Amino acid sequence: MKKLLLLLVLIFPLLTIAQNYTSYFTGDPLDVTTNHQYGVCLMGGATEHDEAMKWFLQKADGGDVVVLRASGSDGYNDYFFSELGVTINSVETLVIHNSAGGVDPYVLQQVANAEAIWFAGGNQYNYVSYFKDNDMEILLNQHINNKQAVIGGTSAGMAIMGGYYFDAENGTVTSSQALANPYHNKVSLGFHDFLEIPLLENVITDTHYDDPDRRGRHTVFLARFTTDIGNRSFGIACNEYTAVCIEEDGTVSVYGDYPDYEEYAYFLQANCVEDFQPENCSEGNPLTWMGQDDAIRVYKVPGTNFGTNTFNISDWKTGSGGVWENWFVDNGLISFIPGENPNCDLLGVTTNNEILVSVYPNPFSRGIYIDYSTNIGYILYNIFGKELKKEQNFTSEKIDLAYLSTGIYFLKITSGNKTKLIKLIKE
Repeated sequence: MKKLLLLLVLIFPLLTIAQNYTSYFTGDPLDVTTNHQYGVCLMGGATEHDEAMKWFLQKADGGDVVVLRASGSDGYNDYFFSELGVTINSVETLVIHNSAGGVDPYVLQQVANAEAIWFAGGNQYNYVSYFKDNDMEILLNQHINNKQAVIGGTSAGMAIMGGYYFDAENGTVTSSQALANPYHNKVSLGFHDFLEIPLLENVITDTHYDDPDRRGRHTVFLARFTTDIGNRSFGIACNEYTAVCIEEDGTVSVYGDYPDYEEYAYFLQANCVEDFQPENCSEGNPLTWMGQDDAIRVYKVPGTNFGTNTFNISDWKTGSGGVWENWFVDNGLISFIPGENPNCDLLGVTTNNEILVSVYPNPFSRGIYIDYSTNIGYILYNIFGKELKKEQNFTSEKIDLAYLSTGIYFLKITSGNKTKLIKLIKE
């Protein structure tokens, strides 16, 4: 009879409804102890990436998985328990309806027993308001730092993972709203008062990075923390269908379906120079954060099916498979151009790796001249980072640019492993 009852539990998910939460249970109700491992899985929203989710479940080592959400139902139960081919003991989805549900004794006990915790999407302010400054917050941080078990989330679930976070208390904010006024009432931020995830202490995450384009608002988030706190700020973001999985040593694998789809993760950092703060980040005024056209250094990494492209957030400079970009904002207008690894030394100063070369006239009307003493190549980009012209072995003095429209361009000059990036103005 006991075996029959257990079989019924395995086949038919158990649904428990309470006033403050709803539980959907699949699997064995008996708690198990396993050799679980630490890890953090962040997903940009829309459909989950199967290989990243397998990585997440494997960290539980056959244990119990708890899904926390503030809306929806049991969509993860069968997916986690039987569709990915990773053996686990149980999956329980706890839909929390209010702050009382977040501290219900049963809910807290199930979270305490979990070998893996997953935050679903929805509204991140529900997670913040239901789980912050109470016993649930304590348990979540114990799960991460004491138990050293895996945790992850998608969309709103990813948005709460950083030591800095956008809580959406006043609703979402668009890039145009944030860039026009970094202190817009919708730019509602928190820091160092919720989840305490190693290596994410000074990181703010963002999601759905491609739909709509959220690069502008994420830049504003970094600018706000850099201005308000006075420290260099960092960011991790994912396009939809893209995931980053973080190991204990800071190694990150990026999952997605590139090159079939434009699925990228982004790793942002305020440039490691002495004067890294925005030139103008103030209430009611458009953001200006220029630096030397490199206020933010960004490593853009395409996600592959098996996470072969990587980055390391223990040093914020070591990666494979990605490209560096420079982002900067001039009076609320954000630009993206090809960039270089910041190569920060122990003092946090950018290594000087430039070429002795001069370019004139600038501004120009018909063309430019280049004075150089070593073999060089160049790539010309427009303000949006699109490659317009390229020569690997430049052997003349003049580049004819009369055909260009009036505006701003960037010339990247290379010589061996050295580079120099020059902003050009076409009159």
